[in-house]
Amino acid sequence: MISPHPTYSPRGTPISVLNRCRALSALGHEVDLVTYGIGEDVPVPGLRYLRAPVPGMHQVKVGPSAAKLPLNTAVFARALMTLLRHPRRYHALHTHEEAGIFGALVARVFRLPHIYDMGNDLDAVLGNYGFQPRHPLRKTARLVENITIRSADVVIAHFPSLVVRAREVNPKAWCEVVYNVPLSSRVEPDLVAKYRDEWTASSKPVVVYTGTLETYQGISNLLDAVALDSSGYRLVLVGGSVPQQDAIRAQIRTAQLGDSVLVAGQLPSAHIPSCLAAADALVSPRSAGTNTPLKIFEYMHSGRPIVATRVPSHTTVLDEDIAILTSAAPSELAAALTKATQGGPAVDAIGHAARSRAKEHYGATGYVRAIANAYSHIAGFPEAGAVDIGDAIHRLGRQKI
Repeated sequence: MISPHPTYSPRGTPISVLNRCRALSALGHEVDLVTYGIGEDVPVPGLRYLRAPVPGMHQVKVGPSAAKLPLNTAVFARALMTLLRHPRRYHALHTHEEAGIFGALVARVFRLPHIYDMGNDLDAVLGNYGFQPRHPLRKTARLVENITIRSADVVIAHFPSLVVRAREVNPKAWCEVVYNVPLSSRVEPDLVAKYRDEWTASSKPVVVYTGTLETYQGISNLLDAVALDSSGYRLVLVGGSVPQQDAIRAQIRTAQLGDSVLVAGQLPSAHIPSCLAAADALVSPRSAGTNTPLKIFEYMHSGRPIVATRVPSHTTVLDEDIAILTSAAPSELAAALTKATQGGPAVDAIGHAARSRAKEHYGATGYVRAIANAYSHIAGFPEAGAVDIGDAIHRLGRQKI
């Protein structure tokens, strides 16, 4: 498996990569993961980290950046050397995002089936970061992604619209939707009490946001909404890099929202279920995007009422029965937050319905079954019907993450 990311670190794709490895381990497979020299070696049975360090590089920001050029070069070089040294060792090549082009170039050379883990439409992602449709980088990304999809025997799509795109490019590839759902929703009462004590000094209800603090996440609109009316709740922002946190704190000071907004920083991923349980309501003010982030499924499992904007990233999974949907306009966002924090039977019912749907459709069992089904279309791997999913879930539960 090749991951051009800081795996593991507590953000979207690295979490997804680790969860893929955890599921494959639970299914009885061994994985050699080639990834950046940046990140934490989280122990998983049968998982070996093959890191590709770049001297002097100890961090990389979310999204496209010049730093990724040397980092990705190092990863691809390490992967190639590994394949050259052990040409008969592997049964499949599993690539993530831009590593897919590496898979397209070498999978056939080493006679390996290629599984492409398609987390996003790369062209659309660059649009989220401000690149215009005719920008050469976006055109190049689309070309590279087309080559990657054509090379794939299996495409693992993170949400349904990617299946449409993959099938347009390569009708012969098997496509499997595997949502980035949490593999554990364990709540620790002591942690819930700890966060609740830290966040409710004013005795107001608490609204929690978790995730990165990139522009497309809509944090500026969220702060504008709080500025309109935060008398009834306190907003807690969890996540983001240290420079992003500092920038948000500066905005809070300028808007004189110090009593209404708390920047809590990053938390260990194992703490997130307890962090969400400490909230009265949850918010995702994202202004754009099509990929459904992990946090939406974590929000649903928490049973807390969710306020989310009407963008495809949310509405692919959320509807009016399980969330309070709103536009990204600060005035409407403020009204939705007020509704969520005032509570009442109708708001409580939304949270309960979200939890029920998450348990039924977006849990660990469905996730592991989908991974098993994707791999069942690769020669040498068990057919989906022959896999004991119950045993795999038992193994997954024994992993110490």
